[in-house]
Amino acid sequence: MQTGMRQGPEIWIRGPVTTPEPGPPEPAHAHAAARRFSWVGTHGGAGVSTLAAVYGGHDSGRSWPGPGDPPSVLLVARTHAAGLDTVAGAVELFRRGQAPPGLDLDGVVLVADAPGRLPRPLAQRVKSLEAVIDVYRVPWVPSWRLGELGHPPRETAPLARLTGEAR
Repeated sequence: MQTGMRQGPEIWIRGPVTTPEPGPPEPAHAHAAARRFSWVGTHGGAGVSTLAAVYGGHDSGRSWPGPGDPPSVLLVARTHAAGLDTVAGAVELFRRGQAPPGLDLDGVVLVADAPGRLPRPLAQRVKSLEAVIDVYRVPWVPSWRLGELGHPPRETAPLARLTGEAR
């Protein structure tokens, strides 16, 4: 058998499948070019700047993306009651077609407002959001409070894949 060739049932369907030779690692910025997003906070302190720094994309703050910004929107909120209220209202704007034209809502990113599990009433509200839109959860990350951003937490692998920041 030749090196770099994998044998298996797919060989009869597609022919030989070569395994790429290991090469130099891709630069970290190569993943960010895959797709760009605009992070939009639905309230102050949602974590938009931190998420943009960790996952890439455009930091829109609490404003809608402008003409030169990526039109793919990720709404950001904390998991406290007020944050869940504001993000639900913003999702409703998109549902009613009242968001600025040309913007696409790709999901909601909920950033933990405290360490530990959510109280039941808040967890139920998150479930109701998940019934209408893709929701990505970001856990409490103590090092982010100190400005040590580093790599995305393991628990956020789906969000990292979406934004192109999977490592």
